[in-house]
Amino acid sequence: MASATLKKNYRCSQSLQQFYSGGPFVVSSDGSFIACACGESIKIVDSSNASTKFTIEAESSTITALALSPNDKLLFSAGHSRQIKVWDLDTFKCLRSWKGHDGPVMGMACHGSGGLLATSGADRKVLVWDVDGGFCTHYFKGHKGVVTSIMFHPDVNKSLLFSGSDDTTVRVWDLLAKKCVAVLEKHFSAVSSMAVSEDGWTLLTAGRDKVVNLWDLHDCRCKSTIPTYEVLEAVCIVYSGSRFASSVGAFLQQSGKKKSRSTGIYFITAGERGIVRIWTSEGAVCLYEQKSSDVTISSAEDEDSTRGFTSAVMLPLDQGLLCVTADQQFLFYSPAEHLEEKWSLKLTKRLVGFNDEIVDMKFLDEEEQYLAVATNLEQVRVYDLSSMSCSYVLAGHTDTILCLDTSISSNGRRLILTGSKDNSVRLWESERRCCIGLGIGHMGAVGAVAFSKKCRDFFVSGSSDRTIKVWNFDGLSDDIEEPISLKAKAVVAAHDKDINSLAVAPNDSLVCSGSQDRTACVWRLPELVLVVKFTGHKRGIWCVEFSPVDQCVITASGDKTVKIWAIADGSCLKTFEGHTSSVLRASFLTRGTQFVSCGADGLVKLWTIKTNECIATYDQHEDKVWALAVGKKTEMLATGGSDAVINLWRDSTAAEKEEAFRKEEEGVLRGQELENALLDAEYTKAIQIALELRRPHKLFELFSELCRKRAAGDHIDKALHALGKEEFLLLFEYIREWNTKPKLCHVAQSVLFRAFNILPPTEIIEIKGISELLEGLIPYSQRHFSRIDRLIRSTFLLDYTLLRMSVIEPRTQDDLKTKSLLHSEKNMEDAPLTDNAEEDQKQVSQEQKPKASGKKRKSHKSGDHSRSHKKVKDSSTHANTAAVPLQA
Repeated sequence: MASATLKKNYRCSQSLQQFYSGGPFVVSSDGSFIACACGESIKIVDSSNASTKFTIEAESSTITALALSPNDKLLFSAGHSRQIKVWDLDTFKCLRSWKGHDGPVMGMACHGSGGLLATSGADRKVLVWDVDGGFCTHYFKGHKGVVTSIMFHPDVNKSLLFSGSDDTTVRVWDLLAKKCVAVLEKHFSAVSSMAVSEDGWTLLTAGRDKVVNLWDLHDCRCKSTIPTYEVLEAVCIVYSGSRFASSVGAFLQQSGKKKSRSTGIYFITAGERGIVRIWTSEGAVCLYEQKSSDVTISSAEDEDSTRGFTSAVMLPLDQGLLCVTADQQFLFYSPAEHLEEKWSLKLTKRLVGFNDEIVDMKFLDEEEQYLAVATNLEQVRVYDLSSMSCSYVLAGHTDTILCLDTSISSNGRRLILTGSKDNSVRLWESERRCCIGLGIGHMGAVGAVAFSKKCRDFFVSGSSDRTIKVWNFDGLSDDIEEPISLKAKAVVAAHDKDINSLAVAPNDSLVCSGSQDRTACVWRLPELVLVVKFTGHKRGIWCVEFSPVDQCVITASGDKTVKIWAIADGSCLKTFEGHTSSVLRASFLTRGTQFVSCGADGLVKLWTIKTNECIATYDQHEDKVWALAVGKKTEMLATGGSDAVINLWRDSTAAEKEEAFRKEEEGVLRGQELENALLDAEYTKAIQIALELRRPHKLFELFSELCRKRAAGDHIDKALHALGKEEFLLLFEYIREWNTKPKLCHVAQSVLFRAFNILPPTEIIEIKGISELLEGLIPYSQRHFSRIDRLIRSTFLLDYTLLRMSVIEPRTQDDLKTKSLLHSEKNMEDAPLTDNAEEDQKQVSQEQKPKASGKKRKSHKSGDHSRSHKKVKDSSTHANTAAVPLQA
């Protein structure tokens, strides 16, 4: 068998994060996204796959109200801070904000025209705002309680605003008259939801008094009261022409119900019972009642639990019904396509907004399309990894599920095994989504379960009662209606403390258990006879697993280490240290040559066993990583933890190797292009390629060669004109490095000078990260200019020395010529001496040479002697005057 290729790296390909913490949400006009309140932020969530498009950090407190403009361009938010904010959904920036209420804003609605925003608050006020100006246009008072719901009339031509309050009343406000035109008093509890009929003349109000009232908007009188016998949270109108209306109409005709009933108003109610019901206003008849759902309250004992629906809306573009549960789930319903005996609703999609703490997870099949997840709930959630939506939920346990395992039975059925705090184990069949076996017998919470690997006809369970049980499920029929009672065929008191983990050997001959008593034990199946005991960890053991190829076991412990043990003699073969906190999970990879671990430090680590080396560390979790699942086919990883995040990791070793090879090949080709450009003297192209290939040494050689050419500035300007802002940033980076070296600084300063001539300061400042580079250029540039200034000053000393040497030199025949030169300088001493003046002085002195020699022949020796003293005096005076500007 060929040796497996070691994995070098994993990439997080998908992530399922918390996006809804309860409270307000709003659906876009096309249903493509949902804006959800998530604590102090707003998540823009794709409704197709629950991925978070963008996160808006909106408030410093909890979000209490949300609204969208009709064109989905603006999002309005408010919270306990009383700040009303307007967000542009194109740039996700806050356009404007203001305060208007004296308490938290509890409700918010945007007018159909998009120009007005209505808000209601805990201060019992109803305010209407101009969206563009941010000023208040209407100020309504009258409610005696918190105003929880608010709604504009859907017809933009009707200037009506409805508000519902905890004072059991609904008020109708006329925006043109700026007053309350009616107070609807028929409820006996808080009004939770309102809806307007399709014709615009009937208002439906639902309350926590378990009734729906229908109001005639012509005279604002109550037409009828429909008892629903449950606390209602939402009422929705079923519009004619929709799939709901046509499906219900077809069902009524098929069932022979009276035709007159179809002339009434169809509406949907949802509330604390967690069921959807469809009503008609004609005769106040319930046309359909959902038998049960995943959030249905089954008994009076469950009434205080977080169950039931908290809101419901009809989705736009006839996409069905969206119901939101108390445990932050979004359930999408649509009518069943085939009506045989009775009308029914079909759950088409489920998005889970909050998973709480991820306790355990396993891939459900070898194709790795589904992932079974156990959270801090009494349900198992099965996720479809293609859409990251929850496909279905397995409910049956009465307390939190602590562990799970998956397997495929001998006849091809996909099975799920769960252990719970209710001291029981349950066996589920995923195709039928039902419980087929129940094991009762443990006296404590079941914290570990494991399927057999080869025969697949038994499983083992470990509990906080410190015992291990072996259960046989062979012989279960396919048509079981009710779960059968499973019997334990072997039991052993295994440890002194809680059992945290179990693992069955690949050949089903052994089972290993890890406990809080800091030991791991290997037991022979099926009698559960002790084979060997591993002692050496200093803290409790959280995970155990058999190697797929060797006679050894891996253990992960709270002492921050992972150990590999030999089954033969119980000796510790290797110890791996690297985690900074408890190691909670460890699992073998690559045919037992590698393993992956995760811990309470939020890190996921990839190890190579042979070298004892951690080759990769991933920090994608913000809290403890409790759950780790490894796919059998592709060895894809799934991790989950206390941060309620599920991350999917795929092996990227081959992809990165291929990418590196492609980049190397491309680099060779581009390098050849660079050499060709140099041969053709195409410096502009060569400089661009050198920047692209990140070759600073080659780039310096190019600019050095350009600086040696005639009209070097033009050549450099031409090359720099072809660069973009990102390339300029990289060039400035290289210039900063060159500028630190005296041998390279001349070229760096030349290029920098030309770059500053080309780019105006406004554009230079706009380059991201340029400020740090300029700060690095300034001190070395100042040092270079100071050095040049000192060199220039030192040249003046040479001039002064040469001039003074002409005074102390012995008199010769040539001194006569110097006399004439000094005479001419005396005539020009009133003029300022400059560089050009000195050159003119030399020309004049050369023209006067013949005349000076003629005068010397006529002079007497005594006169010459007297003049020599004068000459020395004048020359010294001139030297002093000339030295002053040179030293300045």
